[in-house]
Amino acid sequence: MNIFVLLKRTFDTEEKIAINNGRIEDDGAEYIINPYDEYAVEEAINIRDEHGGEVTVVTIGDEDAEKQLRTALAMGADQAVLINTEDDLEEGDQFTTVKILEAFFDDREADIILAGNVAIDEASGQVGPRLAERLNMSCVTTITSITIDGDTANIERDVEGDVEKVETSLPLLVTCQQGLNEPRYPSLPGIMKAKKKPLEELEIDDLDLEEDDVEPKTKTIEIFLPPEKQAGKVLEGEMDDQVKELVSLLKTEAKVL
Repeated sequence: MNIFVLLKRTFDTEEKIAINNGRIEDDGAEYIINPYDEYAVEEAINIRDEHGGEVTVVTIGDEDAEKQLRTALAMGADQAVLINTEDDLEEGDQFTTVKILEAFFDDREADIILAGNVAIDEASGQVGPRLAERLNMSCVTTITSITIDGDTANIERDVEGDVEKVETSLPLLVTCQQGLNEPRYPSLPGIMKAKKKPLEELEIDDLDLEEDDVEPKTKTIEIFLPPEKQAGKVLEGEMDDQVKELVSLLKTEAKVL
């Protein structure tokens, strides 16, 4: 079985975000595998262990993303691919990402592609479904369980507090939600083995793409931090007086009434 995982390098969730001149300041920032993509890597390994085949992890970025790919290899993936766009792209969006991945999968047979439900930096949730559409594959999002029997997949997906059961066929693209599994930590033997596992590096020229082909369709106008939370107020006095003051504050300050 040919199993692929789409992986994104994102800020560490513990990292404090700073903005300088309208751009995110990332000098010295720590990066990790997008947490939702970790569920995809873990599930891909589980599927391979049960059904055989190979797990290939794919990411788009610069050479620094090799660290996250090596982490996925240390978890148990078989091989990795870095599509290096450092010298070809200054900006990109979901269209750019999907266009590159579509070209990558053009001459590859994928039985199942797994991705994170969303990336924690932009949280668009678009790449998986858009890629499935371009590849003419079935797509199921926010999965919390998957069982494969031959060419049939039985899936449970999260639908805002409830569960939807879906039966579909391979080839298939799924996006993975929290609760699907518990991602493993790379072991020391896994880390040592990862150093010897194949990591292929491609550029967009290798995919027969020109810069104009992957020009983003959207433009970021402004980046800013949310306003700091103001201190709360403690209402005192008799209950009737507190209720009157609360209603007044909701009207005059919060402006929700």
